[in-house]
Amino acid sequence: MRTSKPITVTLGSQQKSLDTRLESGAYSSASEVLRAALRALDREDDAINEIMRQKIREALDDPRPDIDAETVFDRIEQLHAERGGVGGNDE
Repeated sequence: MRTSKPITVTLGSQQKSLDTRLESGAYSSASEVLRAALRALDREDDAINEIMRQKIREALDDPRPDIDAETVFDRIEQLHAERGGVGGNDE
């Protein structure tokens, strides 16, 4: 029994990339190219998720005291003002 279903995809500017890969002989069908692309996208997502998990672990393990939100926003507004930006809530 078939576990996948045929789909129609409009590639636009990516069509040339697909055609080049097929012409090179590296892939024998558009389906192979798309499956490889999706596997690459899955690997990229996994890598980004791992980086984010690591950053979250580092933040949670950071022994420095927490900074309250008001202080953070005050610092952001100060930096923004120093760079010539428009001030906070006085619009």
